[in-house]
Amino acid sequence: MKNAKRILSLLIAVMMLFALTACKGKEDNKKDPAPTKTEKTTAPYKGELIMATTTSTDDTGLLDVLKPLFREQTGWDLKWVAVGTGAAIKLGQDGEADVLLVHAKASEEEFIAQGYGVERFEVMYNDFIIIGPKDGKIKKTDKIEDVFKQISNEKITFISRGDDSGTHKKELTVWSSLNLKPESNKNYISAGSGMADTITMAIEKSGYCLTDRATWLATEDKSNFDIICEGDSNLKNQYGVIAVSPEKYPDTNIDGANAFIKWICSEETQKIINNFGVDKYGKQLFFANAKK
Repeated sequence: MKNAKRILSLLIAVMMLFALTACKGKEDNKKDPAPTKTEKTTAPYKGELIMATTTSTDDTGLLDVLKPLFREQTGWDLKWVAVGTGAAIKLGQDGEADVLLVHAKASEEEFIAQGYGVERFEVMYNDFIIIGPKDGKIKKTDKIEDVFKQISNEKITFISRGDDSGTHKKELTVWSSLNLKPESNKNYISAGSGMADTITMAIEKSGYCLTDRATWLATEDKSNFDIICEGDSNLKNQYGVIAVSPEKYPDTNIDGANAFIKWICSEETQKIINNFGVDKYGKQLFFANAKK
């Protein structure tokens, strides 16, 4: 696990444009990197915390806001890999992450039941929506079942995440509940990609897709697209945070993981989450709901 985590840490560092620090061993990570002119170093540097999370927390820019505050207040340097929830959970199962921030409750609970995670804490939620062309065949509605039935019956182009993410899991749940087989639609396309890229593909192909609202609001080029379905009670999108079990993986950074869980569920950080994006998008992207 240790070697795997170091390789993953290096990958994250390259992706985030941090030079060399991620490939050092745990003892080297105890050394506080030289702060930049703008970096605040209130808390002594404690090391690196690796998180596996979803694309929505990354694409919206939420983690970019939380990272420096977490570093300043706790001393832990947060680095992350943003993938679908299924892939994020797999990283946890392989011991290649210290903490998960994901959104598929059933899979999260199974992760814990199998001994890979310690405990699940709710952090925040937003909701799923369906987007599509403003002048398309489907009229606006608050019933996701009506939209999926029309897509299936009329063989309308639908772009699926297709990546075992929380969004993809939600989509498959809806198809299953309606006893519909999406693959029977010749215009059903599996993107196998993150949310932002899936939205881009939907726009390019004038198709429909299920997305979380936060990523849609953060999408700059919305072309002639609009929200087609919203407000269904089945579309709530809850996020949970889980520390990877130190019993399963003794060298996991449980201290950093616990610090992050306590910090992100704190009243102060919950306010930051609630206010995130309001000034830029005019709407709240995430709704903090950690239990006190």
